[in-house]
Amino acid sequence: MVLRKLITVLTLVIAFQLSAQEKKIQLTEIWNGTFSEEGLESFNSYESDDLFSMLEYNSSYTSSKINVYNFSANKFVETLLDSNDFNELGYISDYTFNSDKSKVLITTEEKSIFRRSFYAKFYVYDLKSRTLNLVSDKAIQEATFSPDATKVAYVYGNNIFYKDLDSGETTQVTFDGKREQIINGITDWVYEEEFAFVRAFEWNSKGDKIAYIKFDESEVLKFSMDIYSKGLYPFSYPFKYPKAGEKNSKVSLHVFDLNEKEELEFRISKSYQDFYIPRIKWTNEANILSAQFLNRGQNDLDLWAINVEKGTSKIILNEKDKAYIDIHDNLTFLNDNSFIWTSEKDGYNHIYHYDSDGDLINQVTKGEWEVTKFYGYKPKTKTLFYQSTEEGSVNRTISCIKLNGKSKKKLSSRVGYNSAIFYNNYNCYVNQYANVNTPTSYKLKFIGNSKKDRVLEDNKELKNTLENYSLPSKELSTIDINGNSLNYWIVKPTNFNENKKYPLLLYQYSGPGSQSVENIWLDSNDYWYKLLADMGYIVACVDGRGTGFKGADFKKVTQNQLGKYELEDQIAFAKKMGEKSFIDESRIGIWGWSFGGFMSSNAILKASDVFKVAIAVAPVTNWRFYDTVYTERYMSTPQLNATGYDDNSPLGFGKNLKGKYLLIHGSADDNVHVQNTMRLVEELIQENKDFDWNIYPDKNHGIYGGNTRLHLYSKMTKFIKENL
Repeated sequence: MVLRKLITVLTLVIAFQLSAQEKKIQLTEIWNGTFSEEGLESFNSYESDDLFSMLEYNSSYTSSKINVYNFSANKFVETLLDSNDFNELGYISDYTFNSDKSKVLITTEEKSIFRRSFYAKFYVYDLKSRTLNLVSDKAIQEATFSPDATKVAYVYGNNIFYKDLDSGETTQVTFDGKREQIINGITDWVYEEEFAFVRAFEWNSKGDKIAYIKFDESEVLKFSMDIYSKGLYPFSYPFKYPKAGEKNSKVSLHVFDLNEKEELEFRISKSYQDFYIPRIKWTNEANILSAQFLNRGQNDLDLWAINVEKGTSKIILNEKDKAYIDIHDNLTFLNDNSFIWTSEKDGYNHIYHYDSDGDLINQVTKGEWEVTKFYGYKPKTKTLFYQSTEEGSVNRTISCIKLNGKSKKKLSSRVGYNSAIFYNNYNCYVNQYANVNTPTSYKLKFIGNSKKDRVLEDNKELKNTLENYSLPSKELSTIDINGNSLNYWIVKPTNFNENKKYPLLLYQYSGPGSQSVENIWLDSNDYWYKLLADMGYIVACVDGRGTGFKGADFKKVTQNQLGKYELEDQIAFAKKMGEKSFIDESRIGIWGWSFGGFMSSNAILKASDVFKVAIAVAPVTNWRFYDTVYTERYMSTPQLNATGYDDNSPLGFGKNLKGKYLLIHGSADDNVHVQNTMRLVEELIQENKDFDWNIYPDKNHGIYGGNTRLHLYSKMTKFIKENL
């Protein structure tokens, strides 16, 4: 009897284990947080090497605390700020210390504008007096401490202001700001989106001058989106958007002197026509400002050193490229006014050291690999810290090297995707690590003293959750296509049978300098691919020509022909995969978002003999509809390269549609306008082609909010199931 009960119990246990092992992903789980990773929220160094601050929330995200920990001693130290102590504070979205950690600039009540820009309320918290002061009672932008933290500068109503924190007095710097005409100290839409910055003003090292860029967008044409909302009448949202070949904002560089309460007059000794100022930065000398001037074709860049008091200026670096120059934030001025710069001029992105006059001292890093991030410089040891592809283009490695290019040392210990945040004069850093089989972990590492190293987060809860699921694996490999060795990944069903024929779905993005094949942990799409694999599909992705991290020639081969070589590689990859014994070559589909939607649309319209199904989300359908900075960087203007625009566009090829095609767009996409989809839809209608499409009201380029993502992926899953 006892033995029978024991056998019954063991049977139930085994059955339970098998059931757990066979658990499959559900669509709802992908977007309800089941597989969310834990990260570090606003993690900052604080005073000594051992002390760090973190922003932490209650379970309902209604209150916040800035807490300090000693991680090497594994203990909590103190709470610097508890929002419950102040009625006006609730959800703190960010915080910034001043240089001596005596004050904190608090960000609350954020309201998004575009991709990076937002309005917010800002407070200054004095850590000594424990007092909280509101910077402005209005929703303002880009509040920033002066170097000595006696003032905070910000932008309101397209004008620059600064507040004296001792007297409480607010001074207005500019007065001509006006919506859709003049912007001071904040970038216009296209600079924000394509040059990846919002704050266009900078304090000098003494805090007595503010440099800023002025944007005159009065001649830039408007794009208008209808916002449907829930009211009786929709309303129009117009904003200035320069499409390829059209007028940009006119930009100018200015400096305001706080002591004289007036703008300084200065000139640069060269005239420019139709140009960009993508970066400004003060040198270590309080009167010398650096500014990058870039021609409209984005292949000729001047780096200026401007003495704003003497009124003199000189070009300290000029860079030209046969295709284009990538803008970056790696310009670093050293104490002797020499500077660090990164460039692709030897064919791969590397670090260079120049003297104050712009003469090359030495090329610090060399090799057929790329420096992917420059983290900074430690003067005491004359050491540079950087991330690179030295362990393969799908991996990232953290290293350091002396300024003279010697004594290179690898800091990261595991092959995979390593990134770093350095603290406290580069004595320690947080090493963020993952690979395709390992969720992200965060380890605090002390350079030269590994005994103090501590794991801050290893996502153990996620690992425990995943143990209950039977997940297909994601495999990385390479394939020879069109004379190149290309990186690709593949996801096969858990019960994969090499003697069975499977339909194949390709994902790709393919945009210039992008990377979709990386040795990194899963995102939401990866879980969806695993779900599709368990439905009986094989999912794969290849990074073809034009993508990044394999040298400038590989990346820039697509110049003036976006969509040509990228499509050739996707077609060749599909055909080569179709030759495999376990792939059904008659059932190959492709999908992508944004640039990837442009690609998948081209695939179904120009290679209907290869692709049976395509899904395009928020696609560009002709680069004439897209913005100046991005498009002209790779395509020149439509006036100079009409065939490059039109021959590689899906528009004009609607008559070729044979397979099943799903078009998806958000009606409030400020980036890739729904105009792109509407133009292609009209063409397909006039060609009497059958296709599916879906518009998400008031959704932007990301198409999210509430149940939107679940609905979107449910629709795509159903479409794939019914047609592939």
